[in-house]
Amino acid sequence: MHRPSTSRRLTLAVPVAIGLIALTVPLAAATSTPAQIATSKTNGVAYLKSLQAADGSYAGSGLSNEWAFSAFAAAGTAVVDVTPGGDVTKNARTVYRNLLTTAGWPAASPVVTDYERGTLNAYAAGIDPARVSASRNLIADVYGYWQTAEAGYFGPSANYNGTVFAALALAGAKTQTGAQRVPQALLDKVTTRIRANQHNDGGWDYQKAEGNPTRLSAASDVDMTGASMAALCASGVPNTDTDIVQARTFLKNKLVPATGAFNAMYGINTNSNGWAVAGLNACGINAQTGDFLTSMGKTPIDFLIAQQYNPAGGFKYKPSDTGPSAYASIDALRAVAGGGFTTAPPTPVTPGAPQWVAESAFTPGTATELALTVDDGAGGLKVCSVAFTPTAGTSTLSDVLNAAASAATPPGCVTSVTPASGSGTITAINGKSNSGSNTWKVSVDGSAFASATRGKVVNIGDTIALRWGA
Repeated sequence: MHRPSTSRRLTLAVPVAIGLIALTVPLAAATSTPAQIATSKTNGVAYLKSLQAADGSYAGSGLSNEWAFSAFAAAGTAVVDVTPGGDVTKNARTVYRNLLTTAGWPAASPVVTDYERGTLNAYAAGIDPARVSASRNLIADVYGYWQTAEAGYFGPSANYNGTVFAALALAGAKTQTGAQRVPQALLDKVTTRIRANQHNDGGWDYQKAEGNPTRLSAASDVDMTGASMAALCASGVPNTDTDIVQARTFLKNKLVPATGAFNAMYGINTNSNGWAVAGLNACGINAQTGDFLTSMGKTPIDFLIAQQYNPAGGFKYKPSDTGPSAYASIDALRAVAGGGFTTAPPTPVTPGAPQWVAESAFTPGTATELALTVDDGAGGLKVCSVAFTPTAGTSTLSDVLNAAASAATPPGCVTSVTPASGSGTITAINGKSNSGSNTWKVSVDGSAFASATRGKVVNIGDTIALRWGA
């Protein structure tokens, strides 16, 4: 089965002995009960905890098991509470935050899905993804892959999953107070691209299909259909929308009556089922009733729980396998627990551990990035990551715009600002001037738009949106 770079490559050996405990769900079981789901969650969490390395890590320089954080959060377990042998100094959140901070992460030649993966899992771990450290802003990292010539795509458009996971990351990783941190105008551009890639059968796969009749008529993939549904719904599309209804129908038609499994492109497997259910969960569609209760009384949740070894808690990848898979267990637990592709961090039980950790101020002299959008009010949206070196614990919009003129990725986000100095009201950006009630306004981290001034205070990790309009 093809796996996009956001999720798959098993890097941790799993003891075979764990998989030798018998499956406990009888073949005749009907819709999974709340008690069965609760047991599955408890045992699944225990299994994922067993994957933690002695140094507290789940992740390294490449792809590994940090996706467990989204499963932990969905199941109600705070990542900071996950420790090797009870050593709180090596809790999974602290170790992951330290990894994200290192200059060598994610790799020498990173791709956009590296930063999307980091965003989704940092958020689930209770690490503000825009304020990982004085130098690391994962939201800005993702912004840097905006495709100016194909607005709405992140990373090369041929790799469609990079755009889907951009929507999942940017829409899913809310602020610490639960607000949408990126402007809706950005999410609307992305959802337009996602819609344009929907195949004729109602689903999606990992390749770009927009504008290509052959690709649009090709068979879709259960996995990316789930992810694409979740991306649309996370971005504000209702589950009654025609494209969501078509995707729902596609998944319904893939159900196997006898087991509740989805018949995926590369065979029946736990991972595909998990992604499909995560998509349904994200859209508020019950995976155990209506369209997803088969004629033989089975559901996708039944299938997933039937793949689990209990009480050890791991899940098999395929029904014929004889031991659990780390990735299958992550995808299955997240789905069974009712999660989408990320979940806000639960309140920790470790004494003194906060729900969130975040860098609180710029470090003077330490290079950093900020995420910036410039919306001209007429459909033109510029998106970029702005690199600059602050000189104090806070900065100003003036400093950010000055830096954007020469140090934005992609370039061209800001070409001119009037006035060019001072701290007063901004009257023009990129040649577009204020006119009557239509003026340049600014929002930070999803706050209400207000008059843009050069002297507006900007803090570390702020996601800045400029918009011309009333």
